[in-house]
Amino acid sequence: MSQQPTDKDILVIGAGIIGLTTALRLASLGREVTLLDPAAPASGASYGNAGTIADYAVMPVGSPQVLRNLPALLLDRNSPLAIRRAAILTLAPWLARFFVQSLPANTLANIKALVPLVSDAAPRWQALANETKASPVLQAGGCLYLYTNKQQYAAGQRDIKYRKTLGINGHLMSPEALAHLEPNLPMLDGGAAFFPDAVFLRDPSEACELIFSAAQAQGVEYLAHQATEIRQHKQGVRVTLDNGRQLQASQVVIAAGAHSKNLARQAGDKIPLETERGYHLEYDCPQPLLQRPACASAGGFYMTPMSGRLRVAGTVELGGLSPAPSQHRLDCLQRGTAEFFPALAQPQRTWLGFRPSLPDSRPVISASRYGNKVVYAFGHGHIGLTLAPITADAVAALIMDTTPPLDLAPYSAQRF
Repeated sequence: MSQQPTDKDILVIGAGIIGLTTALRLASLGREVTLLDPAAPASGASYGNAGTIADYAVMPVGSPQVLRNLPALLLDRNSPLAIRRAAILTLAPWLARFFVQSLPANTLANIKALVPLVSDAAPRWQALANETKASPVLQAGGCLYLYTNKQQYAAGQRDIKYRKTLGINGHLMSPEALAHLEPNLPMLDGGAAFFPDAVFLRDPSEACELIFSAAQAQGVEYLAHQATEIRQHKQGVRVTLDNGRQLQASQVVIAAGAHSKNLARQAGDKIPLETERGYHLEYDCPQPLLQRPACASAGGFYMTPMSGRLRVAGTVELGGLSPAPSQHRLDCLQRGTAEFFPALAQPQRTWLGFRPSLPDSRPVISASRYGNKVVYAFGHGHIGLTLAPITADAVAALIMDTTPPLDLAPYSAQRF
């Protein structure tokens, strides 16, 4: 005799930063929320990211420039964009879509879709931090793109000029001005680009813990289990867990990051989600080497001052959910860091995590094709931390059938 399903109001699948903020927002609106994740809250990419709230991050991964350099990028093992050879055949359909999305007209459309998502990221995060007592973790001070030579500086001039047309506040800094702002950096011939309105988290894990605590205080329940099956029917959504237990929910939010693809397929939508394997190194530093995040523009990685440590995070490695890290990618990060801070010894910690990546660099924030019994909130790529507050508000609007904070058509699951 089968066990009767346990009734739930809203089930949020995924306890990363997107799932946490969504659960908190829905609970604050009076809904009963259950958060479901087999891993501890925010123990994946939400833990290991660069900590930047990147209100300037409007450039998709794919662009005509990337397209021109794609063969070299993919064949160069030291490139900031790489593919695990074992995954090339599996990735072929995704790469074909990525190629198309890198064409000029599509790139422009993707930029225009990202601008309204990131434009007010800093004040939205400040409001979230105030609500969850995370304000001490949120740090102002802007963000830097570092240019090691005059050729990079010239490219930076074009980049900043274009971003200004999109409403992004940024300007170039001379090598001397950069040295005054960040005296521990070496003198760089190209100077830097500076985005003064950006903020960052001195400890993403601590911020997530505070958000989780605030959600629990609002009555959010956490279950340490994996959703293995989703079935919609007239009364709601039936979700089967990895222990065989079944939950009957009125509505479900799929916010499982890189693990969302199969769940969305079961809910009725085939979404071309693939995984970027992201890395970081950490160097213990009693005194901070930097005052703000600094991105090595040529190397594609960030150096972020965090509580008691310098975190170096970045590069793009397409290659699925294999748990085996690439020592070569870690070594690339270490060599890149040594160009700026040669006195640093071996890192104290290394990390590998998984980012959910879509060919057009837009997230999926959308009801399923069968309506808002199932709502999607995944595929944020490199900017999940940045977009957590606005995603939570958008999902709440989809769940509650109210007006969303922006037009959600560009992020629809049905665009594929």
